[in-house]
Amino acid sequence: MSALSDNLVTFAILTYLIAMISHAVEYALGNARTRAVVASPARELVGAGVGGGGGVIPEPPAPVPPTADGAARARIAGLVAVAATALAAVLHLAALVTRGLAADRMPWGNMYEFVLTVTFIGVAAWLVVLWKRPSLRKLGLFLTLVMVLLVATAELVLYVPIVPLVPALNSYWFVIHVSTIVFASGIFLLGAVPAVGFLMRNGYEQGKRSFPYTLAKRLPAAVSLERLTFALHAFAFPIFTFAVIAGAIWAEAAWGRPWGWDPKETWAFISWVVYAGYLHARATPSVKRNVATWIAVLGFLTMLMNLFGVNIFFTGLHSYGGLN
Repeated sequence: MSALSDNLVTFAILTYLIAMISHAVEYALGNARTRAVVASPARELVGAGVGGGGGVIPEPPAPVPPTADGAARARIAGLVAVAATALAAVLHLAALVTRGLAADRMPWGNMYEFVLTVTFIGVAAWLVVLWKRPSLRKLGLFLTLVMVLLVATAELVLYVPIVPLVPALNSYWFVIHVSTIVFASGIFLLGAVPAVGFLMRNGYEQGKRSFPYTLAKRLPAAVSLERLTFALHAFAFPIFTFAVIAGAIWAEAAWGRPWGWDPKETWAFISWVVYAGYLHARATPSVKRNVATWIAVLGFLTMLMNLFGVNIFFTGLHSYGGLN
């Protein structure tokens, strides 16, 4: 069962890669135009007062609209990308289920399993968003890129064999605390994608034509990306807040104190403050949308620090990364 889980993760990565390539093809074909110059009838102009002589001046070519073939191919590539993303999500889920069955526990006991679960939540939430708002499909290029990078990192760098839970994790609070922190982290992961997309698209709409703003020229309108960013963060923040509170209650039961400024507790608090700051800035009319969105991006960076930096570079009561 463990070997099956490992193989399913590999197949999921390859399928995410296919989805990313298909999205890239759709992206490239989005503005496909015919290259042939359509000849237009010449217009004969006779010069007045020049002995009846005349000249033939061709009319300038009319603007060439996007080709129907190019639009059709782009649409097909987009549909293939969505289908591949859905298939990858199924493989991803199957890998988690088989990992849990092999371990006889929930598959959240180390960094490898945690990253796999967070990324699955992110892609599952993306499919729900896409089902409700198909117009956001081109954002899938960036989402699948994130999936390939994170899931491949988990498989190639963070992988550890299945081992029993450490005694401190053998509690019903393990399910309560970790499930909510995983779910909130997955939604924050998804929320970071339209946040970065908004910052690029907003710059493009303001006339910036340098890298990376040109990458966003085929993304949905900046206002749509900003609203999606806010909706995802507003949804995830209360869940994240509950997860932090549940962790404090669990710490009281396990270690006799609710809070001890352990490195992971400290960074969880930092993430909570930053995300609270984003929601406050987003609700303040005097704060520009791009400023508030930068705070959301900073919040996700603190989450990455809590996941990777704390587990790799610090030692504390939460050192269950499985990398040692």
